[in-house]
Amino acid sequence: MAGNSFGQTFRVTTFGESHGGAVGVVVDGMAPSVPISEALVQKQLDRRKPGQSSITTPRKEPDRVHILSGVFDGKTTGTPMLMILYNADADPSAYDEIKDSFRPGHADFTYLKKYGIRDWRGSGRASGRETAGRVAAGAVARAVLEAQGISILAYTLRSAGISCETYQPDQIERNPLRACDPDAARRMLARIEEIGAGNDSVGGVVECRVNGIFPGLGEPVFDKLDAELARGMLSIGAIKGIEFGKGFAAADMLGSEHNDEMSDEGFLSNNAGGIIGGISTGEEILFRVPVKPTSSIARPQQTIRTSGEPHQIRTEGRHDTCICPRIVPVVEAMTALVLLDHIKRHEAMHSGR
Repeated sequence: MAGNSFGQTFRVTTFGESHGGAVGVVVDGMAPSVPISEALVQKQLDRRKPGQSSITTPRKEPDRVHILSGVFDGKTTGTPMLMILYNADADPSAYDEIKDSFRPGHADFTYLKKYGIRDWRGSGRASGRETAGRVAAGAVARAVLEAQGISILAYTLRSAGISCETYQPDQIERNPLRACDPDAARRMLARIEEIGAGNDSVGGVVECRVNGIFPGLGEPVFDKLDAELARGMLSIGAIKGIEFGKGFAAADMLGSEHNDEMSDEGFLSNNAGGIIGGISTGEEILFRVPVKPTSSIARPQQTIRTSGEPHQIRTEGRHDTCICPRIVPVVEAMTALVLLDHIKRHEAMHSGR
């Protein structure tokens, strides 16, 4: 199936299905002699795995990573890395009663129309479980970036109609929403649990900040840095858009308000979100992505069977009421993959100078 690989000089290919034997990723383009361990990768996977709180799926997956190639004596060899996570708590029987119906909000209908066959076990390849491979690869990319002083931080900015009013980065990993405002997080959690009790779900907005990026990163015109980040974000199934800096608010601003003026000390504002002309400015890269409500809900919905017959469906099983906190590490991972790929492309362009 085409479309499973991402990146040019740092390239990843994910594999596996939600209720198959395993999920994982092949990473190609990693430099040799970089210290990498399963524990380093596991740290990021633990942030994405299910069963973290009352609003995430209770599916019991340890998501224990196994690095089968590309690492020797604790360092990368420069050859392809294969990382695999065996599914330990798959239960396809939960989908037996609805396997012949299209679930609203899911890719059931579109996958069948494209391929003529679909894996109905928890969405198969279209499941959010596919992102575990991305997070594993992102952990490897992140290790390289952090050694260069580049940091990536994402968090829930808004969910269940409640927005963060303060930015407290040290609080993000201390609340189940991974929100940057602990007071807002408490109100979000209460509201999300209430919505979950009514067999419904919510979405939200995740914001991401990148610091330490040098100016000049990006490959215009079609591979602009913001365009590549947008491609990476929109490849995540639950994300429905993206905005950088002031984003859509720029539509109501004047040029004199939106332009980032400069002095001999640098930029005086960052309305562009750290990218101008598709190239990094050296300022903080700032973007936001909207996360749709979890598609699997247990309340009755109208649909059709694969035969075309009208049908009412309830999607029972183990599902997140809000996917935002588990998408945060996925957003960070995809950001890391884009940045490392572009850094390697930038280095290749300047190697002959």
